Amino acid sequence: MKTLLKNVNTVITCDDLDRTYYNVDIWLEDERISHIGKLEQKPDVEYDCSDMVMYPGLINTHHHLYQYFTRNLKSVQGLELFDWLKALYEIWKNLNDDTVYYSSLAGMAELMRYGCTTVMDHHYVFPKGAKDLLAAQFEAAEALGVRMHACRGSMDLSKKDGGLPPDSVVQSVDEIMRDSEDAIAKYHDPKPFSKRQILLAPCSPFSVSAGLLKESAKLARKHGVRLHTHLCETKDEEEYTLNRFGLRPLDYMETLGWIGSDVFYAHGIHFNDAELLRLQKTQTGVCHCPCSNMKLSSGVARIPEMLKLGVPVGLGVDGSASNDGSSMMEEMRVCYLLHRLISNDKAPDGYSILKMATRGSAKLLGRDELGQIAEGCAADLFMIKRSRMELLCADEDLMNLFGTVGYKRPCDYVFVNGKCTVQGGVISGLDEARIYSEANAEIRRLLG
Repeated sequence: MKTLLKNVNTVITCDDLDRTYYNVDIWLEDERISHIGKLEQKPDVEYDCSDMVMYPGLINTHHHLYQYFTRNLKSVQGLELFDWLKALYEIWKNLNDDTVYYSSLAGMAELMRYGCTTVMDHHYVFPKGAKDLLAAQFEAAEALGVRMHACRGSMDLSKKDGGLPPDSVVQSVDEIMRDSEDAIAKYHDPKPFSKRQILLAPCSPFSVSAGLLKESAKLARKHGVRLHTHLCETKDEEEYTLNRFGLRPLDYMETLGWIGSDVFYAHGIHFNDAELLRLQKTQTGVCHCPCSNMKLSSGVARIPEMLKLGVPVGLGVDGSASNDGSSMMEEMRVCYLLHRLISNDKAPDGYSILKMATRGSAKLLGRDELGQIAEGCAADLFMIKRSRMELLCADEDLMNLFGTVGYKRPCDYVFVNGKCTVQGGVISGLDEARIYSEANAEIRRLLG
């Protein structure tokens, strides 16, 4: 299948040379970008893109999609992380495969509508008796056409063990390992352009045992999959590991094998100077989630310093209930403003944040073929119409646009693996009225 995106007005590539193209043809062949420039060929499909600005597809590297159905609940507004979690676990213990399917569908639909083409979700709540919840997530991703990295998350410490969750959502280490191995065998496709991959992702140092962390690292490396968890999100977590193990969070994780280029952490707010250097030396990554960090009063990650050192840094929206939205465009804008406020002229510019959300996130996932507009790379991209009132004068600097001005409309086009998934802001083949009705009924059950 050859697709011609004809005469694209402006292409922000995020490639190795940070190139920008003007009035250029972009050719897609099956799942990849096959050629940039004119060709004497007849395409199977052609789009007039003479008024379009193109960017690489955004890559969300930390989310909890099930939380989409517990957003904006008055009873938990204003709580900080530990109290917030304890309150919401009493709802989350009632998740089932319908909750996970519809919340994943709704959350990923919002992400994709705003330019996200790859979603990584950290699902770690597995109530007793629940079916194959990762199957529900992959089914939702397939319905939308989005690229999906699903975490087989886990918890084995309940309240009685000194953890936060109730007994009904924790599992034994043996049970988790069996299910993790099954998930890898069933869903993980390591090939280039794959749309289904698995990560192993125990929830956090205060919800899982040392044994679970150690066994997860061994299993992940046996199968060549990535490792992910929350780390250094709050001072409460730091106090927990110091009191329980006599170690700061990163020191504790390193004793269990959780450091290296196949590991990335969500948040990473409270690293000290020596720990930043260790992250750089080992190429251990960090997914920055500014909206969540602000809403939960967790703190501000040292992103300018991480970028300067060369620590791998990506961007994520985090769980919907600790953000209340699923838009990478909004996340880029908030990221830019937060660090301008805190770091002044040392803050990353808008283009650097765009590259965090594309190339940086792709590196965390080990996906070199994602995150850039370049020949041979995946045909994952989005386009917005240039001649809009919202872009008057804002189009003077299209590389920095999402940070400096922001953009709040759905994309005009989104392509994933060469297929058009969004056109005119509408998701192809999705019956939104039916989905809304069915999803709302599931929310009423869950909250009831």
